Amino acid sequence: MSFPTPGSIIDIQSYKHNGSLHRTWEDTVILKGSSSVVIAGNDRILVTESDGRQWRTREPAICYFNAKQWFNVIGMIRQDGFYYYCNLGTPYIWDNEALKYIDYDLDIKVFPDMSYILLDEDEYSLHRQIMKYPPELDYIIQKNLNNLISMINQRKGPFEPGFIEQWYERYLEFR
Repeated sequence: MSFPTPGSIIDIQSYKHNGSLHRTWEDTVILKGSSSVVIAGNDRILVTESDGRQWRTREPAICYFNAKQWFNVIGMIRQDGFYYYCNLGTPYIWDNEALKYIDYDLDIKVFPDMSYILLDEDEYSLHRQIMKYPPELDYIIQKNLNNLISMINQRKGPFEPGFIEQWYERYLEFR
């Protein structure tokens, strides 16, 4: 499988467990792409929801996807610091159309002081019933949620000091 080269512009698509398209982000610049990790950047890009509604992101962001982790991390660069939005979902795939993953509802919002809140537990519970998530999937999601919280607390991976700044500098080279 070939991956887009640094500087390539791609779309990101998230789906739901039932295969329906959930959300699309356009014009995301690849900063690093391989079979194990994708790091990308974007700024004020168009996002399209499954119902056709569209909106633009408000700030530059660095996106982190790991092929072995059931979550991805969006580091948002704001005037008062870095905020992170973490989506629990499948590892990514790249199929020459877009970077794709299945979104499993649970999210974590991390603040500049590295405190965090878990979001959308009710949505996860509802979709788990409606879409009949198997017990094995629930186990994987909970295990990865715990791993994500551990990474936040230990400031590892995309939460490591300097990570967002380093990749944002790289992103600016392609703008």
